[in-house]
Parts: sequence; C-alpha cells; structure tokens
Amino acid sequence: MKRFFLVVITALMCGATICAQSYEDIRREREVIRKMSKSELNEKASKEAKNEAKRLKKEGWLAAPGALPVERQLDRSYMMQMEYDEDMFPKYIMGEAMSLGANYDAAKIQATALAKQNIAEKIQSEVAALITTEGANEQISEDEVNSFLKTVNASKQIISQSIGRVVDVIEIYRIAPGKKKEVRIMIAYNSEMAKRAAKKAIIENLKEDSSQLQEKLDQMLGK
Repeated sequence: MKRFFLVVITALMCGATICAQSYEDIRREREVIRKMSKSELNEKASKEAKNEAKRLKKEGWLAAPGALPVERQLDRSYMMQMEYDEDMFPKYIMGEAMSLGANYDAAKIQATALAKQNIAEKIQSEVAALITTEGANEQISEDEVNSFLKTVNASKQIISQSIGRVVDVIEIYRIAPGKKKEVRIMIAYNSEMAKRAAKKAIIENLKEDSSQLQEKLDQMLGK
C-alpha cells in the first residue's frame, strides 16, 4: 500500500536516531510533493489506489459495510499522506493495523487500539526528527536536544493515552480460516493535536515547571 510513500516511511522508521542530514533529504522530498499541483497529486494517488485495490481484492479484502469502495478509501489515504505543513511535518499522522477476531467488532476494536499505538510511534519519530533538526540549526543546545530526545523515546505510552479523536480512513476486512474476521484499518490524527500530545509527554516526563522549557517547546512544536 505504501510503495508510493517510500520516503515518508523511511523517515518514520528511522526514529530518534535519524540524523539531521537524512531528515533534511526527507524534507526536500516532501517539499517536492507539497509543490505538486492538485491535479498531479490526484493522478498519482488514483493510479496507486487502483493498483493497490486490485491486489487487495485478489487477497480477499472487501470494504467494510457502509464504508466507501476500496479504491476510494485508498485514494483518500494517499492524498492525506501527501499533505504537509510549512515545517514539512505531516498534516496527518497515519496509523495502520490488522487484527483477527471471532467477530467483526472485536477485531476492529483491537485493530484500532494497535493503530493508535502505531500513531504514537510515528509521533515519536517525527518529533524526534524535528528536535534533531532544531539542534542542527543551533536553535537549542546539544544537551537540550539529548534531553528532549531521551524523553520523547520514553513517552510512547503517554502520547498514546493523549491521542484524542481520530479519523477513520481505511476499513476493510476478509474472512479468515474458521470463519474468523480479519480487519485492517488505517486511522489519521491531526498533526497539531499530535504535537500537543508530544509536548505534554515531554513536560510530564521531564517534571519541570519552566517557562523557558515551555517557550522552547512552543518554538519547536507550536502552541
């Protein structure tokens, strides 16, 4: 599903160890996508969606009852994954997961919980890369960078618990052996809310009540 977004995935997989140079390369790639016309983006997304939908259908995946057709769900997910803000931070943090259950509802609940954990991991990676970039640009000191990165890496649970309302982007399923239901979902989380969740986690973990700390976090992650 994500071949078209290899650059984005590479960024998310690097985690807190991502170097400033590699993230700058990713930012440049994102800038190219951001500057593409809407018609170009639509064309690329639609092409990828059609190809991926064919593959998924061959594997037995179907759109969930009441959901959009598989092609349209994929099309929407690709378009959302290509949206970035002025700092080249994704406008939506996407989480994806699959789960197997005796019934559809049980499988969906479990898949949603796993997808939220996936979002928390991606927030960690994106925020860590952003902090590293700020350090490379000498906006914050090396000690502060290391302190923030250490805290972000230890904040997955707090970030996950802070995730609020998400948007259902993809919801498909197939019948597994034993008539069990295998549900695959993708959810999206607003980037501004993601940054706030990360900032909250950093402050809680550092256990510091410092206006200077708050100011620097606001500078990096927004108010």
